[in-house]
Amino acid sequence: MTTLGLAVRNLLRNRRRSLATLLALAIGSTAILLFAGFSANIKLTMETTHVRTGGHLQIQHRDLRTYGSGDPTSYGIAEAPSIIEAIARDETLRDLVLVATPMLQFGGIAGNYSAGVSQTILGIGLVAADQSKMREWNAYNIPILATPLGLTGTPADSAVIGTGLARILQLCEPLNIAGCSRPEAKKAQESGVRIPDDIAGLSAQETVSQAGESGAGDARGGSQIEILVSNARGAPNVASLNVVHTDTQPIKALDDVYVALHLPQAQRLIYGAASPKVTAIALQLRRSDQMSAAIARLNVKLSDWAAGQPLLVLDFATLNPFYVQTIRLFDTIFAFILALIGGIVLFTVNNTMNTAVVERTVEIGTLRAIGLRRGGIRGLFVAEAMLLGLAGGVFGIASALIAAFVVNHLGLEWLPPGNAGAMPLVLRVWGEWTTIVWTTAGLVVIALLSAWWPAYRAARLNVVDALRHV
Repeated sequence: MTTLGLAVRNLLRNRRRSLATLLALAIGSTAILLFAGFSANIKLTMETTHVRTGGHLQIQHRDLRTYGSGDPTSYGIAEAPSIIEAIARDETLRDLVLVATPMLQFGGIAGNYSAGVSQTILGIGLVAADQSKMREWNAYNIPILATPLGLTGTPADSAVIGTGLARILQLCEPLNIAGCSRPEAKKAQESGVRIPDDIAGLSAQETVSQAGESGAGDARGGSQIEILVSNARGAPNVASLNVVHTDTQPIKALDDVYVALHLPQAQRLIYGAASPKVTAIALQLRRSDQMSAAIARLNVKLSDWAAGQPLLVLDFATLNPFYVQTIRLFDTIFAFILALIGGIVLFTVNNTMNTAVVERTVEIGTLRAIGLRRGGIRGLFVAEAMLLGLAGGVFGIASALIAAFVVNHLGLEWLPPGNAGAMPLVLRVWGEWTTIVWTTAGLVVIALLSAWWPAYRAARLNVVDALRHV
């Protein structure tokens, strides 16, 4: 306590230099915490987006990720409803899993032949009610509006497409998409381009089949597109779909190819009268920290439920390598900023301590002459550095919290690279206690390291030389 009291008095004795050093530490702490808060928000926002659309975990065929990019339907899962039912009955998984839903992914071509345009697509067959429930997941309170999937409550031949795909297929006007219009060259052309006879014939057969199954007429709204795919037997198949809604995807590359339709419609399009399959079973958990427990349980029970199918469980990070790459990029940038600010703090505190040693040489000699040991001299300067580090960390935390509060309430947005739409700019400082503690501890350690050499020099001063120092 005597050492700490003397350290406080010594810091107050030269207020300007102590304040300048304290500000350097506080600014460094603030910068680190603000960037850490920005990085944390990016990570949690991306995680929330992936969990809302594809779940925490997916059950897939073992070879789907390796060989299925060009032909995903050849690696489908049979009897998916029985697997989902077994998951719902399992005494462990039923408390962890919030939503378990099948998905069917396929590739094809979408055409708007009235405009004479087409585009390769990524089609996904979904259970609309399950997907709408998944979109409500927001364990981290991310300020992103949870909107239900536009397929909910729509007829069997309905589809939802990405806003980018709607622009490519020139459906902006029929779908009333703001800020999107037809090209001037197309406006000058006459409308009513005739659908090719072969496509029209396939589409007519599919429409008759759907009408016979549902007993409904051709009550359509929105805008019609034709989907051309290769079915499970390798033959071409076409479906005429009614676009009822657009759904902007977080990544532009996906937004330009995204088509979502009802799962039975997708299964009929791909498998026809054959036994329907799915390419994945998505599992959304109540919390992200439950993934390890869910994976362990699935690995034990899945072989019994899969009836000999070679299935495996993948988490959302494995399924989305861009997410992992982004997190690693921000971690690398954070490490660079931490090293840069740490170096600045190191030299600032070192300069302060060196100056203090020079100014207090006679005082050091006097303390040594009255019996204070060298360890006491070292402890005195190290205590001063520790107090500076702690005070700088505390002021840095306070200023970072204030700055984050102001930014978060300004309603600012930013456009991440590759994204189709802007995202809220949020700095998550409050609640990131691990980062706050480690940042403050790191500043204290840097301050102690900075003071060690000046303190060692002060303790090694010759008493007689120190007393006659001018």
